[in-house]
Amino acid sequence: MTDLNELMRQAQKMQDQFKQAQEDLSNLVVEGQSGAGLVVIKLNGRHDVISVSIDDSALNEGKEFIEDLIGAAFNDAVRKLEDEKKQTMSSMAGGFKLPEGFNFPF
Repeated sequence: MTDLNELMRQAQKMQDQFKQAQEDLSNLVVEGQSGAGLVVIKLNGRHDVISVSIDDSALNEGKEFIEDLIGAAFNDAVRKLEDEKKQTMSSMAGGFKLPEGFNFPF
């Protein structure tokens, strides 16, 4: 039988690792693009928009076109951020597969 104190130490260590990963991920910045770089959006790990860049050539297009590019760039950034979070968490868990749709509280 495994020593209860050892289990508690392991649980505390894992909790500390998750705290550190949460902090690291909140400081992460990802870049989403659309229209071959016409629109670039940077997000941090808390999904806050850091910057939005729209190429001047896109401004000659209609409003709907620009809105679509902004939405697509934001979605691209969110996907990249979620992929980073998933990779970080799975590497911490030593490759342990989490159930599909399982999200940590951050």
